[in-house]
Amino acid sequence: MMCDGERWLEAAEAFAVRGQVKSCEPYGSGHINQTFLLVCEDGGQEYSYILQQMNHDVFKDIEGLMNNVKGVTTFLRRQILNNHGDPDRETLNLVPTKDGQDYYRDSQENFWRVYLFIHGATCYNLVEKPEDFYQSGKAFGRFQCLLADYPAGELTETIPDFHNTPVRFETFQKAVDQDIMGRAKEVEAEIRFIRERQKDMGLAYDLCREGRLPVRVSHNDTKLNNIMIDDDTGQALCIIDLDTIMPGFSIFDYGDSIRFGANTAEEDERDLSKVSLSLELFEVYTRGFLEGSEGRLTETEISLLPYGAKIMTLECGMRFLTDYLQGDVYFHTSREGHNLDRCRTQLALVADMEKKWSQMEEIVRRQG
Repeated sequence: MMCDGERWLEAAEAFAVRGQVKSCEPYGSGHINQTFLLVCEDGGQEYSYILQQMNHDVFKDIEGLMNNVKGVTTFLRRQILNNHGDPDRETLNLVPTKDGQDYYRDSQENFWRVYLFIHGATCYNLVEKPEDFYQSGKAFGRFQCLLADYPAGELTETIPDFHNTPVRFETFQKAVDQDIMGRAKEVEAEIRFIRERQKDMGLAYDLCREGRLPVRVSHNDTKLNNIMIDDDTGQALCIIDLDTIMPGFSIFDYGDSIRFGANTAEEDERDLSKVSLSLELFEVYTRGFLEGSEGRLTETEISLLPYGAKIMTLECGMRFLTDYLQGDVYFHTSREGHNLDRCRTQLALVADMEKKWSQMEEIVRRQG
């Protein structure tokens, strides 16, 4: 056995896997949950699974989280079958425990789940070529398409107010007012930049209350590395990391992808002259996202895609600055002023988006 400690074995043996446990090794590059590749053997044949210990410090309501995962993956499987796809590879599939539950609580109060392992597919951390970003957009657009009829309001908020920008702004204001680290004076320009855009922050929620912006199944972590790419075809295959599935807005999932993938600089770049929105990558992702959604988005959602990109970037910058003001207690930092560097990069990207706003809107009109 290659598992580290008896608790892994206790968890593995609680699930209805095929055969006997042969090996268990750390797998992937995730930072929240502990993930392992579990290999079992039956009659001389090997069967692979993903075993995960869920982080219940981050996710307080494991039952609600797993209800979300079970509901969404079951719905996706049905949709994929209706489309004559391969549901064993195109969505995550939970393996139940031996007593029919979706997750296992071990003797030390840790929570575990098992997925079928998807062979012949890889996750990539960086956009290496425009085609990667196009496939990312198409995958998350298809995700919206397949789940367009899912009752999003029934989902649990696994992290309450995760993308509630007005609430994030209130937290930011408190951090400025309290200034527990005495840092507010050195970041007056950044504080002013964020405050000047407060009026933009509540637009999505206002439109939702007016019935003009639908609540959707929102993934909330739409980075390239949460998509499995088929090794043979190079096509996007399956969306993974469903722990932050919640009720939300399609424009925020889209916008977070643009924030992450269409920036010409690293997220913590100190030389702000390198920071800009790549209109080429913006167009590539938009094309993929709209193609993947197959007409299931409303005209209002499509018209608000540039806004989604801007507001997710502004919110992220605001969160980095909030953490800097509070003493760097949330985001991991590797150098002095790291969160401030991250904040400034995001705000520089917002400023560049504002300069390119008419071009962004034109691209969306052309693709829509």
